[in-house]
Amino acid sequence: MADIEIIVRKEDSGRIDAYLAEKLDELSRSYIKKLIKKGNVLINDEKIKPRYNINEGDKVEINLPKPKEIEAVPEDIPISIVYEDDDIAVVNKPQGMVVHPAKGNQTGTLVNALLYHLDSLSSINGVIRPGIVHRIDKDTTGLLMVAKSDLAHMKLSEQLKEHTITRRYYTLVEGRINEEKGTINAPIGRNPSNRIKMAVTSKNSKEAITHFKVLKRFNKYTLLEVSLETGRTHQIRVHMAYIKHPVVGDPVYGIKRQKFNLTGQLLHAKIIGFKHPRTDKYLEFDSNLPTHFEKILEILEKRKI
Repeated sequence: MADIEIIVRKEDSGRIDAYLAEKLDELSRSYIKKLIKKGNVLINDEKIKPRYNINEGDKVEINLPKPKEIEAVPEDIPISIVYEDDDIAVVNKPQGMVVHPAKGNQTGTLVNALLYHLDSLSSINGVIRPGIVHRIDKDTTGLLMVAKSDLAHMKLSEQLKEHTITRRYYTLVEGRINEEKGTINAPIGRNPSNRIKMAVTSKNSKEAITHFKVLKRFNKYTLLEVSLETGRTHQIRVHMAYIKHPVVGDPVYGIKRQKFNLTGQLLHAKIIGFKHPRTDKYLEFDSNLPTHFEKILEILEKRKI
């Protein structure tokens, strides 16, 4: 039985690789071409070429090769654990650290460090992402929940799904925002023209809601507190770029000519709050802005820029 099966509709048209890239948000067009060339994509039970043009009623079957999973290994990497008990931990992730191993980042991740420093981690996400309930980007700093048991993982995941977890970020964005607060309600999906990036789009997207309020205005920048109602990939970065106030230092969605010599975006997961998975007691944690973020704010204060 195929992993994915699709029947082409009357309104669908075009090459099979382009059609599947648009239909399947999680697969890139180049990866789909490789699958077709290897014979992993069948149309009406027959192998085809990437340039095949689909027809109404075509039965498309896709067989996905099983990924070669890398087992994460413990590494003695210093991390800031701000809270820990038998069920959960809360850690303050530094800039430049990837959350879990993946192709190109098999060591030096937060998971490698957690395996060394904690006595147990949940197993729901397998050997590659033990304990990981949610993620933040490599160059985004701040607080993350970690599950030490499968029960804790399930309870925390339910809260994420129900949007009951408090998540507040601090970010510095380009330009002055005149409104005191605002809400961005715009769906996010893969960028149709560059599938490595995310974008506000109506195609194969999911609801995304971001709330913000102004903390301080500078001449050409604004410091914001941002809260998430949903948790889409790169949500804050995409939404701020969408309203023409991209995050300072963002190498993907920001302006090309950055004024400051930064290695990544000024985005910090400052506050996280949730109900404890065992006691049901509400816990909330706060964290200081990282040094590199504070330094930029000091520069803006002194130079009035």
